Amino acid sequence: MFSTLHIAEKTTGSRGSLALLRWALVVIFLWFGCMKFTSYEAMGIAPLMKNSPIMSWIPAVFGVQGGSYFIGTVELATAAALIIGAFNKTASALGAAMSCLTYAVTLTFFLSTPGVAEPTAGGFPAISAGTGQFLLKDLVLLAASACLLLASIRTADA
Repeated sequence: MFSTLHIAEKTTGSRGSLALLRWALVVIFLWFGCMKFTSYEAMGIAPLMKNSPIMSWIPAVFGVQGGSYFIGTVELATAAALIIGAFNKTASALGAAMSCLTYAVTLTFFLSTPGVAEPTAGGFPAISAGTGQFLLKDLVLLAASACLLLASIRTADA
């Protein structure tokens, strides 16, 4: 089934896994991007933005809802680049790079958001339920984005 898909990446062996990664990322960016246009999501990401040294300027400039709109627009642009990237190697590399940057930034929330890691009985930090576990999935999404980016760059150089 996936061997009939035409994707920009050139790799050895089956390219179906790259198509799966691409379209999974597209769905995630479309979903998350659209959700940023709701007040519920804006309020949910407000503490993450406020505590982030990388993103704290966004609500300061745009307000909480405007900041959520800004992030949602970037996420939808990432989805668009990934979609176009299925047929264009430059867009493929751009979309994958935007995806990598997104997840690299969200993973920094582990360092800046209070309560993400809580000490265990032995004093060692552990990922807390809620925000910490929600953010932990971004590690896998960063890896998927990096795989797609590496395949896209190989294509661009070829």
